[in-house]
Amino acid sequence: QVQLEESGGGLVQVGGSLRLSCAASGRIISLRPRAMGWYRQVTGQQRELVAAIISNGDTRYTESVKGRFSISRDNAKTTVYLQMNSLKPEDTAVYYCFVDATGTKYWGQGTQVTVSS
Repeated sequence: QVQLEESGGGLVQVGGSLRLSCAASGRIISLRPRAMGWYRQVTGQQRELVAAIISNGDTRYTESVKGRFSISRDNAKTTVYLQMNSLKPEDTAVYYCFVDATGTKYWGQGTQVTVSS
């Protein structure tokens, strides 16, 4: 129904920046998502919401990334971006794009972000 393709992960030094992209295709437009955004997960830990953009344009961030990360989307509301600045080692994780529509969360395959000190 909905396919999510992520890109932009990689290895960066402390203090560096990365920009993640997530392009949605399939029934994304007809489903009129309530929210799109990003979770992250460290091996052995629970998946954590990083940032989300709601259908009305409001944004949400987990406390640890406020002031450093910025979420945005394109006008068609089919691609969501996560600009990550001032990266820290604790930001190292697999980042998963999600779309929340009709009570269902759709997930991307995940992209690794590694911040080296």
